[in-house]
Amino acid sequence: MEPPALSFTEWLVLALVAEGPTHGFAIARLTAASGPVGAIWQVSKPLVYRAAGRLSELGLIHPAGTAPGDGGPDRNLIAATPAGLAAVNAWLLQPVKHIRDIRSELLVKLALLDRAGVSPRPLLDAQRDHLAPVVAGLERRLEEATGFDRTLASWRYETAQATMRFLQSVNP
Repeated sequence: MEPPALSFTEWLVLALVAEGPTHGFAIARLTAASGPVGAIWQVSKPLVYRAAGRLSELGLIHPAGTAPGDGGPDRNLIAATPAGLAAVNAWLLQPVKHIRDIRSELLVKLALLDRAGVSPRPLLDAQRDHLAPVVAGLERRLEEATGFDRTLASWRYETAQATMRFLQSVNP
C-alpha cells in the first residue's frame, strides 16, 4: 500500500499522536523551541492543529475523548487509527530521500524511535544503503565539474560523506 502524501509536519504530528492519545496543545509543547522534538524541528501551535485536521480528514487520527485542561477547559484527545499507526510505523523506517533533508527528517525520526524505545538500526542501515550510490554519483560529478558547479558538487559530496560518517558512528 502506498503511504499517504503528507508533509513533514503532518508526519511528525501523526508520529506524536501515535505515541498514545494526546491533544494538540501537548504536541505543540513537544514541538516548541524548548521541547524535546522542537530542538530538532519546530512546529507552531496553529500548524499542529492544521495538521491534526488534515490527518483526521484522511482517517489517520480520530477523536479519543477528553482530558482535564491545566486550569482551563477540557482538552479534546486524539489518537491514531490503525491506518495511521501502520503509516507512521512504515514512515519511521524509510530512509530520507534527499541529503538536504537529513538534518531535519532523519534526526526527527531517530528522536521519535528513541521516544518509542525502538531500535534505529533498520533505519540507519536503510539510510546508509540509500546514500551509498548517491555518494558515488556525487564523487563522479565532482571529478568532472568546473567553476561553481565544482563548488556545489564539492559541498554536496562533503555533506553526503559527513552523513555517511554520522550513520557509521551512531551506536544504538
